[in-house]
Amino acid sequence: MIFKKNKEYTGTFEYMIVGLGNPGRQYEGTRHNAGFICIDALAEKYSLKINKLKFKSLMCECRIEGKRCLILKPQTFMNLSGEAVRDAAEFYKIPPERIIVISDDISLDVGKMRIRRKGSDGGQNGLKNIIYHLKSNEFPRIRVGIGKKPNPEYDLADWVLSHFSKKEADEIKKCAENVIDALEIMVTGDIDKAMSRHNS
Repeated sequence: MIFKKNKEYTGTFEYMIVGLGNPGRQYEGTRHNAGFICIDALAEKYSLKINKLKFKSLMCECRIEGKRCLILKPQTFMNLSGEAVRDAAEFYKIPPERIIVISDDISLDVGKMRIRRKGSDGGQNGLKNIIYHLKSNEFPRIRVGIGKKPNPEYDLADWVLSHFSKKEADEIKKCAENVIDALEIMVTGDIDKAMSRHNS
């Protein structure tokens, strides 16, 4: 059994928090892994060990603002993230509106963030696959800015798989702190407050 037998955590999880990225050391610190970076910052703050392998993901459980949360880092690679999210959501009967997804966004400057209650994939393949497998776009998401391509001819895949500069990495680290603050508000059900505080 994956979870410890603890009365505090029995029953359905109230929220699932998913960070998107690609598994493997070669992808650590790349732009496409902004979701993983934020989840790792959450793990550091809450002293979590995200090391249980289930639903094609590394996962753990925790309480945030008193809410039972399932933390997920899909290990399927970005384009197939929906498989992991669907499997966990179906098993624990977590509805889309209680699944918070953290992803990268090339349309936002590095370190900026944008919270949405629902919506399209915006060209982000991980979100696209989640929408496909959940058959719903009604899940909230936090989009973390990774910056636009340096020029139109630059290959998009090369750009999102490139590493942040030292300055950019510092900005992403600060952004991750804001993402955690937003998550702590969102799990209380007050997404409007989170949007008001963090959407610039």
